[in-house]
Amino acid sequence: MPDITTLILDDHNWFRRQFAALDELQARDSSPRELSRLWEPLAARLDVHAIAEEKIFYPHLLEHGENPEDETLDAIGDHNEIRDGVAQAERSPVGSGQWWEGVWSARRANDEHMGEEENEGLANFRLNATTGLRDALGQQFTEFLDAHPTTEGLDNSDKDPEGYVEAVEAEIDPPDPTRDGLGIGSLKEK
Repeated sequence: MPDITTLILDDHNWFRRQFAALDELQARDSSPRELSRLWEPLAARLDVHAIAEEKIFYPHLLEHGENPEDETLDAIGDHNEIRDGVAQAERSPVGSGQWWEGVWSARRANDEHMGEEENEGLANFRLNATTGLRDALGQQFTEFLDAHPTTEGLDNSDKDPEGYVEAVEAEIDPPDPTRDGLGIGSLKEK
């Protein structure tokens, strides 16, 4: 089983090929049916991929990466922009100007995200996470994608990047209820 960083890269390459295929369909002035046949699985995978990263990859990057907060904040913001482009396309008639605007908005956000993630988050994780962890997460990532060919039953709404990071960090290092807010212990005992 490939590790999670390899699987994410594989998806990135698939996204690039699918968007290139959309270029071809646009150049040929293809029918809405042809466009839908290509776009629907791509749109679903963009959203499911982002959700999988948010559930599986980024919590572990925050736990094991070196100074991963900025990378994670940026990635969650990028996921929101990708989702917004996909949603715009879904609200518009396939092949219309507004539909293409949504598709290209998702593509631009995804291109930016993939480049940053490949050079920052994935590299950081490879350098700081064990091979065993990366392999185990690869298994989870594969199982998640296999179980969710579409977003049905998944929350694909935008996430607050700062809230996301704070929630994950609280799970990684939960606050100690026996300590007061300043971390200096109770003064009542003294």
